[in-house]
Parts: sequence; C-alpha cells; structure tokens
Amino acid sequence: MNSSDHTPAGWLAFELSVLRRLRFRSVINPLAGEPDLDATLKRWDVRVAVNDPSQWAWIKGIARVENNTERLTEEDVVRLLADVYVPGYRLRNGALAQRFGELDAWWFDNLRAAAEQLEGEAKQALALTLGMQVGDYARSFNAETRELRQPLSRVFRRLWETTLAPVNNKQHNVAANKDPRQFLGEERGDLLFLRLPRAGRNGATRESLTAWREEFVRGNDDFWPELARARAGKLDAHVGTKQQYLRLIEELLDTATHIRTWAITHVETGLVTTEEMVETIRRIRKVETIYTKDFSELLCARAAIITAV
Repeated sequence: MNSSDHTPAGWLAFELSVLRRLRFRSVINPLAGEPDLDATLKRWDVRVAVNDPSQWAWIKGIARVENNTERLTEEDVVRLLADVYVPGYRLRNGALAQRFGELDAWWFDNLRAAAEQLEGEAKQALALTLGMQVGDYARSFNAETRELRQPLSRVFRRLWETTLAPVNNKQHNVAANKDPRQFLGEERGDLLFLRLPRAGRNGATRESLTAWREEFVRGNDDFWPELARARAGKLDAHVGTKQQYLRLIEELLDTATHIRTWAITHVETGLVTTEEMVETIRRIRKVETIYTKDFSELLCARAAIITAV
C-alpha cells in the first residue's frame, strides 16, 4: 500500500546505487510518486525538484522534499487529535464513508479539517502525510486481523514520534502538482530522474490503491471525471498500446533535452521490453549505460535504469 505505483517496493536501494555513479548537484523528478528517493537525495546535498499530477504525492513532496526545517510540535499534535473522534452533523468528505467504517471516517474527516487550521503549508502537509500513513495502516487489516489494530490516534502519535527530522540541505527544493511536460519545461537541473509508469496500468482511478489518499487530500470524490478528462492521453494515465506508450515517453523526453544527464527507470512487465525502451531513448539522445536487476522471484518483474548524456 505504501509503495509507489511506478515501481515495486524494494527498488530504492537499486535506484540509489545507480545514482551514486552519476555526477549531479540537482535533480528533477517529474513523476515522483512516493518521495523516498528524493528525500534521500537531499542527504547528498542535492537540490531536488519533484512533481506529480496526483495531489497526495504533491502533499508528501511538500512535507518531505520542499520542507527543510518545519516540524509538528507537541502542541500541534494535541490540536490535531483533540476532537478527532467527535462526530458532527454529517461528514464534510462523504467519500471517506466508502473507504472506512463510520468511526474511522469521522477520524479522518476531523483530522483533515484540523490540519487546515495549522499555520503554514509545510505543517499542513506534514499533518496530512501522517494522516495518509495512518490510513494505509488502517486499510492493511481485514476482518480476521482487525482485532490487532490499535486506535488511530495512538498510531498517529507513534508515527509522529518516530518521524525523522526534515533534512536541511540548504537548497531551494521544489514540490509541484503540474503536468509532467510543463514541469520539465520550467525546471533547470543537472539530472532528470524519470521513474516510468508501468505500461498498461490503469492510472489514477477510483479503483487504484492510492485513490483513497487522493480523496482524503482533496476533501471529496467529485473530481474523478474531470481528472480522467485532464489526464487522458497522458503518460501517467491508462495507455492501451505499446506504440502509444513509447510515443508518450518520446514526447516527454523531447521536453527534457536541456537537462544534461538522464536516468530512466523502466519496469519490464511484458508489454514493453528494455531493448524497445532503449531504442526509444536513442532516437533523442545517446544511451550511455544500462543497469538491470532481476526481481522476478519476489516481484515477477525486472528493473532497468537507462542513463543517457
């Protein structure tokens, strides 16, 4: 549930081992998803610019990438949890009732409302990020294991207590919620890190694993039809054919020719091979190195990171 939709869990070490071999002082990630890699790169004193069309990923990017110093205080946590279980007349976000039981739905509804009262975008993002972690925790239980679950407020506090301090790399890091091509056209940096969405996936829909996060962050679920129209024909949406998928990648990379070095992560799942991906990249830029790692025994997939200069 916590893994990015773009790559399976466990890929982070492989990605970082490849990036260690490259020389860069700034990185641009136009389809970031979970910002684990980007937060780690801040520890390398790298300026990081992340983007994602999903608002839940944008919020996490603000909390963990753009934010250098802000933390939630004990007073903030007390305010967030003070009346979090108290039901009101009706849910502000009715979509939560479709994702959680009644008591849990009120907890998330009240938490989001309390987060909006915190001072500053960074603190609000930190509160919502913890809320998403609590939601992933709650949704990881089923009818047989539910009795093992702890109260959500206790989980929230424990997550807050164990959250590491933000990394202050003394850089102007950026988190954005834009179309990836627009973001690439506006940003300048040494390295493009592009974690490609898996070919043939359904994209951001009501049925995706992260759909509840998007509804929680946005405060409703009436945005799905408009979001589907806005993302139709884009790389992060559903792509029906191999030709369409490769064409969209080529169009995106055309926007990134001003960036000196590329590192492109591809998950080989059957529709598009690594060789076909390499040929697509070669139409725009010389491919330098291809790194591969086989995770088929655990994840039924093979990873490739293609660098081009």
